[in-house]
Amino acid sequence: MPTQVKPALYPTRLDLPTEVRVPVIEILNQALAHTFDLYSQTKQAHWNVKGSDFFALHELFDAMSGELLAYVDDLAERVTALAGVALGTLRTAAQASHLPAYPLDAVTGKDHLIALADRYAQYAKLVRQAIDQTAALGDADTADLFTGISRTADKRLWFLESHLHG
Repeated sequence: MPTQVKPALYPTRLDLPTEVRVPVIEILNQALAHTFDLYSQTKQAHWNVKGSDFFALHELFDAMSGELLAYVDDLAERVTALAGVALGTLRTAAQASHLPAYPLDAVTGKDHLIALADRYAQYAKLVRQAIDQTAALGDADTADLFTGISRTADKRLWFLESHLHG
């Protein structure tokens, strides 16, 4: 995460102990950064795709970005439900994300499909790691949140890769 002052936990009646909530909040904030970054990269593809398959890909990328934006909200709200502070600014996401920068020279549908497939594969791997980490910490609810995100990420990777076959 970015080098900032770590926000304090707020008082809560939630029965998860601080020793669980602190690392889970860190994992969630890291996932928030990855998700916000992937959202913006998917919008980049949506806005800039060109070619004969423009309309289909434009619509696909828009649907994908909408899913990611919903997950941004879900992740941030889970942080605050755990009595933490969601670190969800674009600057925070840019500093904390491990995803590679998007190739701004991508133009064709294939260029965008390859770039997004690469990033979705990495994102899906990071989400699966978060499932394991939060489950091991004893937070089944957060692990379940990540499981839902993982299913969608895998499905979208399949869609992207399917466009590249043929």
